[in-house]
Amino acid sequence: MSESRHAATYPTEEQYERWQSHADEMDMRSMSEFVEAMVEAGLKKFDARSVQPDETNQELRQQRNDLKTELDAARRRIQELEDAAYHGERQEIKDFIETNPGASYDEIIQHIIDTIPERVTAHLDQMEGEYLLIEEDRYYAQEEGNSVMEVA
Repeated sequence: MSESRHAATYPTEEQYERWQSHADEMDMRSMSEFVEAMVEAGLKKFDARSVQPDETNQELRQQRNDLKTELDAARRRIQELEDAAYHGERQEIKDFIETNPGASYDEIIQHIIDTIPERVTAHLDQMEGEYLLIEEDRYYAQEEGNSVMEVA
């Protein structure tokens, strides 16, 4: 029998349970036998000193910068979409306050109430044909297959 030496490892509880499960599947008598077998198997597959990281720090930084650029572009696009979706009320409030600095809450509400008809008309004009059908001053939602549903 060859002389042996002690080597220790301190796996997490999860690692140890996973290793124990594999050792049991392989009918190994002890965890030491399993660890020894796995280390030897690993050494046969590669030389740890010759292993290069998948990516250099420079490549990782470049990927990070590329992703940050994509994220910034996505955030700008989201803001554009939100601006378009809320353009009516938000923009109207912003424009009103810019032309009427110090406006009260009640004045802003009244302005929105006063300008709703022209904004609704603009929205309906944009939606006509693609989303809405108009027949005898009545609006219908346009659905696939040219079937319609009354909306007003």
